[in-house]
Amino acid sequence: MAALATTPVRARVLGIPVNVSNDVFRDAVDLHAAGGGQIVTLNAEMTMAARADPALGAAIEAARMVIPDGAGVVWALGRQSHRVRRAPGIELARRLLDHAATHGWRVALVGASPAVMDQLRDRLLHDLPGLKLVFSVHGYQSAEAWPGLERQLLQCRPDLVLVALGVPRQETWIQAMPEPRSGLWMGVGGSFDIWAGTKKRAPTWMGALHIEWLYRLIKEPSRWRRMLSLPAFAWAVLRERR
Repeated sequence: MAALATTPVRARVLGIPVNVSNDVFRDAVDLHAAGGGQIVTLNAEMTMAARADPALGAAIEAARMVIPDGAGVVWALGRQSHRVRRAPGIELARRLLDHAATHGWRVALVGASPAVMDQLRDRLLHDLPGLKLVFSVHGYQSAEAWPGLERQLLQCRPDLVLVALGVPRQETWIQAMPEPRSGLWMGVGGSFDIWAGTKKRAPTWMGALHIEWLYRLIKEPSRWRRMLSLPAFAWAVLRERR
């Protein structure tokens, strides 16, 4: 029987790296103490995208932490005798925000629409009175504005940067930020919309059954083409482990 993972090691799913860990929050806090780095939340869809997109693949390869966000990645790791629990990125990001508020971390938020960012700021500052929000900017900026905003962000010396620009842009944007940079930098996809209250997360029971993808598809039928990556991922994993 596979042993429960206790220390983070790095495995690969279809050639894409992923950390084998059952305490991603502790790993993230330890990474912050060690100087920080990029955190990627890997699921089946991103795995297939990274195989087709060299820039995304390079960003994931360079990340200091890659957590098993999707049930498909957890299943693929299990086929390699790595027994891990699914670690939803939205939950890790929220725990890091809570930790930031109680430990004096400097927090930055990047992405989403102007309206969502306004609501998000208000909600977080209300819910987390100790939060040190040192930088926040929506994602609908002109190409000319980004270099100046990036300089401002780095000058703030954030401990935690949450980026909601969508995959693959958020991962490649973080990876391209100049060094040296400190703190944790994490792509969070649609988490800002959920925290701001403009969208709802899938019900808990759907998460327990690993069918959150179905909820997203029902809410956003235009995602159907992207969902084709799920059976392609499963087939690729099965073929690889024959």
